[in-house]
Amino acid sequence: MNTPLMPKATAVWLVDNTALTFDQIAHFCRLHPLEVAAIADGEAAMSIKGVDPILTGQLTREEIEKGQNDSEYRLKRSENKVRVPVAKRKGPRYTPVSRRQDRPNAILWLLRNHPELKDAQIMRLVGTTKPTIESIRNRTHWNANNLTPLDPVTLGLCAQLDLDMEVEKAAKDAPAEPQAEEGATLLPAAETAIAPAEPVEPASPAAEPDRGEEADIEADAVFAKLKSLKGPEPSAEDDA
Repeated sequence: MNTPLMPKATAVWLVDNTALTFDQIAHFCRLHPLEVAAIADGEAAMSIKGVDPILTGQLTREEIEKGQNDSEYRLKRSENKVRVPVAKRKGPRYTPVSRRQDRPNAILWLLRNHPELKDAQIMRLVGTTKPTIESIRNRTHWNANNLTPLDPVTLGLCAQLDLDMEVEKAAKDAPAEPQAEEGATLLPAAETAIAPAEPVEPASPAAEPDRGEEADIEADAVFAKLKSLKGPEPSAEDDA
């Protein structure tokens, strides 16, 4: 007989609510009779709340009554109405013989498109071995020159849901990327503002040359040159 769910909690309830013997409770709950006696005396399982095996479907009232009427009777556990699925043995995924030739192409696709995946994850997805993954990664596979990356989902080697879960798990386990160093920042506006140009004072009138005087000098020079070309003027004595 299998051990009932929460054996100590079930034993607490049977001790408090039935007239079963310690041996009967110990046999049903897979405990030692002295441990059941300690529970009855309040020396053990004091903080455990009792669980009704009738509500959990492990015992029936008729079975309890049979045990109370006959101290030699051994309680029999009721059959579970809900079938608990047996946990599958973890191991490499089985690949049909007809698709095993496509596994190297699927491995190459995973290595190229999802380099964050670990070898163990690739092994679970396509049912391969670590030496095969290493040979394809290092291009030492016997058929490396003829391999073509192909999506394992399209090839039927794994489900899209399984691939998404493995990729998401690999992304969470990946180390955080170091933040890039900040480049040179812009200078504050106060430093980059161009200082206003100093006003240029207008030149004083005294500093500017007298344009009128320059014009008179040029006119006198012209007349003097003309007189030198005409020759000397006749004097009064020559006229007499």
